[in-house]
Amino acid sequence: MTLHVLYFARLRERFGLAEESLDFAGATAADLVAHLQTRGGAWAEELAAGRVFRVAVNQDIVALDARLPDCAEVAIFPPVTGG
Repeated sequence: MTLHVLYFARLRERFGLAEESLDFAGATAADLVAHLQTRGGAWAEELAAGRVFRVAVNQDIVALDARLPDCAEVAIFPPVTGG
C-alpha cells in the first residue's frame, strides 16, 4: 500500500522531513511506527516506547492498533497543549 506520511513540530525538526510517500507492507499504525523505528537514530529515539506522540489517519486521531487503508494520509505529531 502507499501512504502519505506527515511529520509535525519536533518530529519534523528531528527527522529533517515534513512529509513523504511511503510504500508500506504493514497493516496498522503500530506496524508503521515499528517500520520507521528501523531507520535508527532520531527515528528510533522519537518513536520509542514511552515517548509521547499521536497518530492521525485521514485527519482522525487513532490508536496504534488502527488499520491503515491504502492511500491514507498518516500524520505523526507530539501532543499539542493550549493555553
